[in-house]
Amino acid sequence: MTLGPLIVQSDHTVLLEVAHPDAEEARHALAVFAELERAPEHIHTYRVTRLGLWNARAAGHTAEEILATLNTYAKFPVPTGVASEIEDMMRRYGRLTIERDDEGALVLRSEDAAVLREVSSAKKIAPLLGNRIDEQTFPVEAWARGELKQQLVARGWPAEDLAGYTPGDPYDIELVEDGWALRDYQARAVQAFEQGGSGVVVLPCGAGKTIVGAASMAAVGAKTLILVTNAVSARQWRDELLRRTNLTEDEIGEYSGQVKEIKPVTIATYQILTSRRKGVYSHLSLLDAEDWGVIVYDEVHLLPAPVFKLTADLQARRRLGLTATLVREDGREGDVFSLIGPKRYDAAWKDLETQGFIAPAACFEVRIDLSESERMDYAVAEDQDRYRIASSSAMKEQIAKRIIAKHPDESVLVIGQYIDQLESMAEALGAPLITGQTPVDEREELFAAFREGAERILVVSKVANFSVDLPDASVAIQISGSFGSRQEEAQRLGRLLRPKSNGQTASFYTLIARDTVDQDFAQNRQRFLAEQGYSYAILDSHEI
Repeated sequence: MTLGPLIVQSDHTVLLEVAHPDAEEARHALAVFAELERAPEHIHTYRVTRLGLWNARAAGHTAEEILATLNTYAKFPVPTGVASEIEDMMRRYGRLTIERDDEGALVLRSEDAAVLREVSSAKKIAPLLGNRIDEQTFPVEAWARGELKQQLVARGWPAEDLAGYTPGDPYDIELVEDGWALRDYQARAVQAFEQGGSGVVVLPCGAGKTIVGAASMAAVGAKTLILVTNAVSARQWRDELLRRTNLTEDEIGEYSGQVKEIKPVTIATYQILTSRRKGVYSHLSLLDAEDWGVIVYDEVHLLPAPVFKLTADLQARRRLGLTATLVREDGREGDVFSLIGPKRYDAAWKDLETQGFIAPAACFEVRIDLSESERMDYAVAEDQDRYRIASSSAMKEQIAKRIIAKHPDESVLVIGQYIDQLESMAEALGAPLITGQTPVDEREELFAAFREGAERILVVSKVANFSVDLPDASVAIQISGSFGSRQEEAQRLGRLLRPKSNGQTASFYTLIARDTVDQDFAQNRQRFLAEQGYSYAILDSHEI
C-alpha cells in the first residue's frame, strides 16, 4: 500500500495531510461524502457523517466506491469498524420506500419486516401511519408524506420517495440558446434532477445556477413557482428567464412586498411567504394559486424555518433546491435532505475554476492590531459585545484604503455586518452604501452603475451576500461577518467568481483583529472554502 495523505480513524474522522502530493485529489474525492471540521495549516480534519453518506448514495455513489477512495489514499488500513459502518449506513438509504398502491394511496414499504416494525412503533412515526396492510406495507396518511420523511431521517432510516409527483398545469417553457449553450455540468445537473424528481443541485456562485433552474423548468414543462431571497434576486431571475427562455414579461409575475402578481411563472420572496398578519401566514394562498408543476428554492441553504413547515405539505410537487453550499448554521441539513430532496448533483469549485467556468481567486486574511483604547474596551466587555468591538475596529478603515490603493483599476466590494461600521466606512471611502433599508430601485441603480464602471467601489451589508450578479467585481474586502458563518464566507467569495473578461484572478481579503474572537470566528468561517480547496495567505496589516 502506498503511503497516502489520509489517516482514517475509528471515530469516523479522516485526517488529510495538506502537503502530500496527492492531497488535492484526496480532498476532491472526500468532498463527495465527508465534511471538513477543522482546517489548520498542515492537517485538515474531515468527518464521515450519515447524512453525507446518504446524500452520496442518493447521488448514485456506492459504499464500494467510498471505501475504495479511503483505501486508495489511506496511509494505514481503514479500521474495520469504520468500513462496516459505512456499508451499513449506506444500505439504510432506500430500505424503506414511499410509494403509491394500485389505487393511488400513499404507502410505506420495506422488504425488511424488522425495520418496518421498528419505525412503525416509534412514538413520532406511528401517528403518521394507518393500520398495517401486510408484513411489508403500511398506509401513510395523505397529509404526512413530508413529516414522515423528516421523522424517518431523524430515526436513521431515510426513505426513498418513489410516490411520484403531480405533473402540474402544462406550460411551454423552452430554452432559447442564442449564442450560448448549456455547459456539460449544467446539463448533467438538469438530468440528475429530472431522474430524481426532486432534490438539490450544488454549484458555486457564478457557475450558472439560474440557468440550471431555467433548464429544469423547461424539462418539466409546467407552471413554476420560484422562491428567492429578496426582491433584487426576483428581478435578476426575471431578467435571466427573459434572456434564456421563450418566456415573455407577461408570463412572469413578481410576488413580493412591492408587487403581487400571479402568472404561469411566479417569482416570490421568502419574506412575503413567511410574513404574518395577526399570527396568520396571509400569503399561503400563493402555494395553491396555480397547479404548480415545479417549485424552485433559490439559495436553499438560507431557507427560513417556516418554509420548511410549508414545504412538508408540498411533497406532491417537484422541488428543486439551488445552492452554493449545503452547510446550514442552524443544523437543519437533514430537513433540506428530507423535505426538498437529497443532493442530486455537486460540482467542485476548483474543477470549474480549472475549466475556466469560474474565476480563480486568491484569499487573504489580514490581521490588524486593535488600538490601545479599543483593546481596553475589548478587555472589559461582556462576551456578547466582544465580537462587535473587535470586528468594528477603526483600524480596518485604514487597511481597506491601502488594499483599494493596491488595486487601482479594479472594482471593489466592501462587505460588513454592522450598519454603523458600514456608514463610517462608506464616508471614509467616499463610496455609496447599500443596506437592507436601501429601496430596491436604488439598489438596482447602484448595482447597475457598479457593473457599468460608473461606480468603482460599493460598500454593502449582508444584502449582497446572495443572488446579486456583479460579474466585474474582482476585489472583496470583508470587514465583519455573521460570527462564524461558513455559508456566508462562501457567498461572499462567490460575489467574485464570475469569470472576468480579462481573465484576472479575484482577490478576497478578510480583515481580522488579532488575538480576539474575530480571529476565532474567522477560522470557522474559512472551513467550507478550505474544503473546496481554497487556502488563505496570512498577512500582517503592515505588509499591505
